[in-house]
Formats: sequence, structure tokens, C-alpha cells
Amino acid sequence: MEPITKSEKRVIPTLKDMKQVYDQYTAEDQKVWNILYDRQIVNMPGAATVEFMKGLDVVKFTNESIPAFDETNAILREATGWELVAVEGIVDDKLFFELMSNKKFPATTWLRKMEELDYLEEPDMFHDVFAHVPLLTNQAFVDYLQALSEIGAAHANDPEAIELLSRIYWFTVEFGLIREESGLRIYGAGILSSVGETHFSLSDEPEHFAYDVEQILDTPFRKDAFQEKYFIIESYEQLFHSIEEVKTRLNEKLQSKVG
Repeated sequence: MEPITKSEKRVIPTLKDMKQVYDQYTAEDQKVWNILYDRQIVNMPGAATVEFMKGLDVVKFTNESIPAFDETNAILREATGWELVAVEGIVDDKLFFELMSNKKFPATTWLRKMEELDYLEEPDMFHDVFAHVPLLTNQAFVDYLQALSEIGAAHANDPEAIELLSRIYWFTVEFGLIREESGLRIYGAGILSSVGETHFSLSDEPEHFAYDVEQILDTPFRKDAFQEKYFIIESYEQLFHSIEEVKTRLNEKLQSKVG
């Protein structure tokens, strides 16, 4: 699967009345989920972080049917206090960070069509749900996600700050790698939803770096191709404990721009 690229943001002004209407999924939708699930799940053992595999069991995803948000939320609330919130598409930065700072993960409810199996302009439900949700059962990871989102919410009206923070989010939540006892593994959802990047990210072709907040803040990312650089954490606790450094480095860079 080719990397997903995000098109121009479609701002969602309100979440009122937004919900997953499960009965509206067609037979083709269910088949698309089945195909995407089957062709990616075979790549997960030996590639995905052990916490993703554990989380997949916890949330009870299968190839048989599209997950129902109500059922998934009951599981997530018990596991970590988080829940999915249905959105139509990519939300604006302010709403995005406000939702996650309140333990609400925005997830689209639409699924790509059969002719879009290998490429689409913006993330669909397979990316948002299959690739992101299992790790929402890991407490250290969601603590990091919430803390990072609180920083984002505080800087939501500052494009420069959001651009820098988006690099942290991109190289961790979306395209992060972790070193485990069994070797290098994937936890970033942008990789976990892509057959091609799953193999590429763990190969010798791209550059691999130890997780470094300052280096990430100085590293632009690509949306139109596989990443050329990946950053490796040693644990999800390391991510959470780096939040103070994220705040410090971010403020330093913003102040240097002003100066």
C-alpha cells in the first residue's frame, strides 16, 4: 500500500450529532475492511510492537466486520479511559488537540472504495481505527498522547508552533519505531496501515535515529512518499517523560524566531 497523504484540511465546525451509523455500511464496505485487514495482519507478527498485538486482542478487531465504535469505546474506557469520537474527515488543529487532550480520539467513519485499496488522499477508517486504536489500550502511550495534545491545544492559534509540534506527532504517533527485546518494531499508525511502509521502515534503506526531540523538531517530514528518516524509542514511558523537553525545546525555538 502506498503512503497516505493528507489533502487540504476539511474543517469540522462542530461534533454535534456526529456518530457512526453502522447500518449504512454496505457489503462492499465490509469486504474492503476484510481485504485490508487480511493483507496487513499477516505482516504484523515480527513487525508490529508487542503492545499493538496485545491491544488488537483487547479491542477484539477481526477481519469479519468493521468495528462498531460503541463496542470499541466500552473496551477503551475500561482499559485507559479513552474513547473514539466520530468525525467526517480531518479536523482542524484546535479541535484535534482539544479532543485528544480530553481522551477523545477523532476517527473517521468512512472507508475507502475497492478501487482505492492502494491509495487515497486522506486517512480513512482503516488507518484511524485499525492502526491507531490498539495502542490506545497502552496507558503510557495514551498519557503521552494526551500530554502532547495539551501542548497543541495551548498553541492552537500559533501556526509556527503547530508546525513544529506536528513533527513530533508525525515521527512518533504516525511513523515511530520502538526497540524491543525481539528487535526493531513499529508503533506508528501511518506505517501500521501501510503494507509497503511496514517492510520499508524496518529495512536498511531508510535512516534510523534514536529518539531525539531537538532533532525531530528540526526535521521536516514527507506526506507524498515513504519516510526517509525514522526515530526509535526505547519505551512508551520514554515518550511520556520527554514531554517536558518537548515544551522546553518548542519554547526555545519559538523565542528564537521572535528574537
